[in-house]
Parts: sequence; C-alpha cells; structure tokens
Amino acid sequence: MPDTTDRRILRQLLADPDLPAADLAARAGVTPATLWRRLDKMRQSGIIVGQQAQIDWRRMGYEVEVSLRFTLDKTNPRGFDEFTAAAREVPEVIEIQTFLGSVDFRLSVIARDMAHWQEIYRERILTLPHVETSDALMLVSTIKNSAELPL
Repeated sequence: MPDTTDRRILRQLLADPDLPAADLAARAGVTPATLWRRLDKMRQSGIIVGQQAQIDWRRMGYEVEVSLRFTLDKTNPRGFDEFTAAAREVPEVIEIQTFLGSVDFRLSVIARDMAHWQEIYRERILTLPHVETSDALMLVSTIKNSAELPL
C-alpha cells in the first residue's frame, strides 16, 4: 500500500508526467535517488502500470466519437469471447468495457465524420457476433477526463 511519500510522488507524476526526474523529485520533496527507488517499487508492485502518450483524436482528424452499448445473446457460452475478439479487430474501437447489469459491453468508437461513422457502423459494428440489442450515444463534449485519484 502506498504511503504518504508515494502518494505525494504519484500526485506530482499525474499532474505533470513529462516533468524531468529531478524536478519531479523536488516537487515531491524527495531526493532523485529516493524518487527512482519508490517509482521502481510502485512499478514492480503494479501500482504504476505504465506511462503512455494521450492523443487528441480530434486533432488527428477524428471528429466523431460514439459510445455503443451492447447486450449479448447469452445462449452461446462462447458469445462473450467471440464478441470481444471481433470488437478488438475494429481499428476505430478505442475502448472496450464490460459491465454487470442490463448492458454487457460498451465500445468507444471514433470516426473522421458522419459518413465515416456510417461506414464503420454498417461494415464493422453491425457484423459483431452475438448481439441481442445495441444502443448508440453520440458524444457532444467531454466535461471531465482525468486519471487523477484523490491521493
């Protein structure tokens, strides 16, 4: 379990992941050696699972994001695995989530424009296996998107 110093390091890392190590250590109130040792310990324990670039899909020309909710036909025991495998093959699917309750899966799908979305929907989404019902929600705006925790 992370202690107060680990939490301080994590807060600073989340606030500015591109910060040079010496600056991160200074902001967290630890020496660079302590910073590296604690970061390594948190990586090995699975608290830190990686660092990755976040891409603004809109600046890459993808103007449409759709959230698709699916309920699957549960009569086929391989249905979940087959649906998951097929959804992973759709390049425009940027997120796949599973749920308990009335919805089994949620996919986030990006498209360049509405014509591209229609093409993706007709050629790739409608062909996903074992779908009983689906619902699409068009993203209008993102109010909050944060990986920060109350550390």
